[in-house]
Amino acid sequence: MSSIKDLLKSFMLTELFKGMALTGRHFLSRNITVQFPEEKTPLSPRFRGLHALRRYENGEERCIACKLCEAVCPAMAITIESDVRADGSRRTTRYDIDLTKCIFCGFCEESCPVDSIVETDIFEYHGEKRGDLYFTKEMLLAVGDRYEPQIAASKEADAKYR
Repeated sequence: MSSIKDLLKSFMLTELFKGMALTGRHFLSRNITVQFPEEKTPLSPRFRGLHALRRYENGEERCIACKLCEAVCPAMAITIESDVRADGSRRTTRYDIDLTKCIFCGFCEESCPVDSIVETDIFEYHGEKRGDLYFTKEMLLAVGDRYEPQIAASKEADAKYR
């Protein structure tokens, strides 16, 4: 009996007409397509994108080489080497993040006691080969210097939820 119904449905083209009816209902409705480079969709306030190292207001880097971010990183994407300065404080000599390994979990940002490493809301970056996504300390500091007002504003907006 079901095979006869299937045969009748295929001859009557019911699936075709159902599809055409669905297309007709949405044919004149408003488009929801976003023209990407010109238009941007809203991002979540907690979106995690490109990493950046921040500095204090006096220009000194914030990272105290505690290596908590390196220890907590589940993908082992962070490499830190440190040295003790003449004044007795410890600072990083090497801070590298391999973004091909990074899973953008945000653990590095959460573990940092001085808010040195942050994940910005920048998602428009690329690399043509593997080495292009290997960020060194200087590159991370440059990202932080360039986007510091934006980073500070997003940290301030998120502060009431922490």
